Amino acid sequence: MNFEALWAQGAQQFQQIFGESWTKALQSFQSADAAGRVPGAAPVQFSSTKLQALQQQYLQDAKELWAQGLQAAPELKDRRFSGEGWAANPVAAFSAAAYLLNARTLMGLAEAVESDEKTKARIRFGVEQWMAAMAPSNFLAFNAEAQKKAIETKGESIALGLKNLLHDITQGHVSMTDESLFEVGRNVATTEGAVVFENELFQLLEYKPLTAKVYERPFLLVPPCINKFYILDLQPENSLIRYAVEQGHRTFVVSWRNPDDSLAHKTWDDYVEDGAMAAIDVVQNITGAEQINALGFCVGGTILSNALAVLAARGDEPVASATFLTTLIDFTDTGILDVFIDEGMVKYREMQLGKGGLMKGQDLASTFSFLRPNDLVWNYVVGNYLKGETPPPFDLLYWNSDSTNLPGPFYAWYLRNFYLENNLVKPGKLIVCGEKMDLANLTLPVYIYGSREDHIVPINAAYASTQVLPGKKRFVMGASGHIAGVINPPAKGKRSHWIRADGKLPATLEQWLEGATEHPGSWWTDWSGWLEGHAGKQIAAPKAYGKGTRFKAIEPAPGRYVKQKV
Repeated sequence: MNFEALWAQGAQQFQQIFGESWTKALQSFQSADAAGRVPGAAPVQFSSTKLQALQQQYLQDAKELWAQGLQAAPELKDRRFSGEGWAANPVAAFSAAAYLLNARTLMGLAEAVESDEKTKARIRFGVEQWMAAMAPSNFLAFNAEAQKKAIETKGESIALGLKNLLHDITQGHVSMTDESLFEVGRNVATTEGAVVFENELFQLLEYKPLTAKVYERPFLLVPPCINKFYILDLQPENSLIRYAVEQGHRTFVVSWRNPDDSLAHKTWDDYVEDGAMAAIDVVQNITGAEQINALGFCVGGTILSNALAVLAARGDEPVASATFLTTLIDFTDTGILDVFIDEGMVKYREMQLGKGGLMKGQDLASTFSFLRPNDLVWNYVVGNYLKGETPPPFDLLYWNSDSTNLPGPFYAWYLRNFYLENNLVKPGKLIVCGEKMDLANLTLPVYIYGSREDHIVPINAAYASTQVLPGKKRFVMGASGHIAGVINPPAKGKRSHWIRADGKLPATLEQWLEGATEHPGSWWTDWSGWLEGHAGKQIAAPKAYGKGTRFKAIEPAPGRYVKQKV
């Protein structure tokens, strides 16, 4: 049998597999429809009109595809099949077209479900994961590009792919970049500074001033503890930390410790009181400032909001202004992550980790990667293993792979009280560090930023903070996603941001957008101007790190804690 015949046989088998899968899926969904529910889920029904139209469309498209046969390669707009190898091989192109047909149909089937939004989202998510995993591009037997490269390199690409696979098995995660080219403190996290305080949860970094004078109110950044702080200090040209220093702010940053078994008992209260609140106190002691400015990013923003609420309940207001970057405070809309959250799942985590233990960083990283499976999982499976390629160096993806653990009690409490029950926005419902939480007490001015395409903190959820924080507020929306939207230095001249000139904050984001104006480039300059208005007068920059013997420099930034691996 010649090579083309083998390809044709493979394509037919592949289409047969998908056809059978589609039939079984349809039968199972119809059975669920007849029974009224899928086991363990809310009742599932189908729109009969959508279902009939879907069946007719599938039969029509399948008939046209088979009628076309292998005479001409179908046009494939999906970038997984956009390489020359697919276009040059009609059989490969046919296999891809058959896959795309089945993918469209299964997604249409998911969209035809008539049930509550959570059930629909879970069905949609499951179908998306399965379709992403079953793409013919993921298999050497069907990937025309990988086979073409194997022939051209006389099998060397396959050997390199196996080597890459063994390497990734050893390190415990799929390589997204050439990690050997990066080192924390050498070519990422390089802004000059020193560790001036540490406890068992975090190190406090103070950065060397780059201006002769600094603002009298120091500036503290609280990053997420689910990731390492140096997303804010990747390279000099895209470092938010360096940018703040360049603007004349005496800048301090919390560098969370990567938890090991010695921290497996730590709670949310510990991170609020011995983390954010302790950092605020130390910055005040070092600088002598009555008030400071603070910024919280993602989970760091949620921790900061809790710290401010605890302090307010105790009659203390040490923070003059707060910035919240892609932060969840109102957890009504948690986006795609909501598919994982229900009473059963949270109870399981409470039984597993509520009394102690670690939520492994690699498990968390895998979860977040599979929220975008084609971009953050299968793309690298194909490149690393099927084509034997080494992914190009990329600082952001190196950071993304440098995962951190979370203490079990912290994680379980966070899931229940925020993601499941949304207790922070209920006055008096939540008790943190012995104090009843009431966001109405947070009257300080705040700057709230959300990214338009964020899949971790949906833009509607970022905007929702404007409705629960009572002080003077400024809201800005940036383009792109959770990280790329935030790490967008002005010098790059990339992306856009939206501002509403009249400062109004109506009930919904849609209403806010009606009066918002798009501005080209980074939002950083707008934020810098806002922060300057809360920073006080300028004073001579300090000549040394810390203060006296109590807060002397312990070691150079970025410190030991950030270098700890899971």
